[in-house]
Amino acid sequence: MSIPSFAGGAAPYTGGDPYADYRTADFPFTHLPDLADRRLGGSVIAANDEFFAERENLIKPEAPHFDPALFGHKGKVMDGWETRRRRGATAGEPHPSDEDHDWAIVRLGVPGVVRGVIVDTAHFRGNHPHAVGVEGASLPGSPSPADLLADDVKWTVLVPRTPVGGHAANGFAVGGGERFTHLRLSQFPDGGIARLRVHGEAAPDPAWLAALGTFDLAALENGGHAEDASDRFYSSPANAIHPGRSRKMDDGWETRRRRDRGHDWVRYRLTGQASLRAVEIDTGCYKGNAAGWAALSVLDAATGADPADHTTGWRELLPRTRLEPDTVHRFVLDRPAVATHVRVDIFPDGGIARLRVHGSLTEEGLHSLGGQASVRLMNSAVSPSAAVPR
Repeated sequence: MSIPSFAGGAAPYTGGDPYADYRTADFPFTHLPDLADRRLGGSVIAANDEFFAERENLIKPEAPHFDPALFGHKGKVMDGWETRRRRGATAGEPHPSDEDHDWAIVRLGVPGVVRGVIVDTAHFRGNHPHAVGVEGASLPGSPSPADLLADDVKWTVLVPRTPVGGHAANGFAVGGGERFTHLRLSQFPDGGIARLRVHGEAAPDPAWLAALGTFDLAALENGGHAEDASDRFYSSPANAIHPGRSRKMDDGWETRRRRDRGHDWVRYRLTGQASLRAVEIDTGCYKGNAAGWAALSVLDAATGADPADHTTGWRELLPRTRLEPDTVHRFVLDRPAVATHVRVDIFPDGGIARLRVHGSLTEEGLHSLGGQASVRLMNSAVSPSAAVPR
């Protein structure tokens, strides 16, 4: 699929809907989660300049807001990251050099494989950068800005230096399968960027998951993924596997009102093959629109069954059960169930704020993530005589 590109500035704002002339497109990767999302723990940990607008705005989950009347001591207040105007060294050379640029470093909330990037210049019409570039790095632990800026850090180009347009969603597909923990966004030579979206597939640390033993296998931060759903009208099913409790109604998965005799469903791929022990279905913040009933089924794709075929290979673990509004429902399974996928069927429609699927990866599941080292770590972690690392 060809991805449209935008160039040049947009016309000055003269009133009315500021998004009326906003340039955007359907990008082939936006069904994947935003790994830099602040709600997942993403952070803009450093920038060389943020004179006009703070770097932290880059990863706010909401769309950029524009208030034409809002000014501060430094000038127009913008909902994005904006640097001062660069200048050359002398009156004879007043323009910045070709390599002059500003940069910001983003720690992904969830490390993963990047499939697409959107550099959104919404409301930056004549003050957007001429070009942008994006690089990725993978470092263990919690590196500081100084660690990331060290000369020996390997940065891989994800988006080469490319011209972009003002007041536009500039999208870039990313190839390769490397796992990244941090991104560096560069803008040439200066300017403003409203949002950075980093769409991809979560790739958690297998050694950490092995050490935990039992964890939420559906959680996005642990490698869970919303594969498909019958309806995404009000909000994405990926919301239901975000960290923490839902704080408001659009923070979960909600379908439109059905006017037929059918029902809605959502299917999640778990971290890997696992032995499931308990399930939570949370209808938090859904009061007059919570799902009425829910059933939960599992499938082990390691048997060759196709998760997309809802007629074969699925086994019901939780029969159709009444749900209460704004409530956490907890279910302990009669016996552990081995699965790679779970499907929640809701009747007839409505909202689910969070789904938690607690269990442990099987040996095969661990092998698929990180090989023998993770298996050995899991075995030592559950052994009574295992030493506690300092």
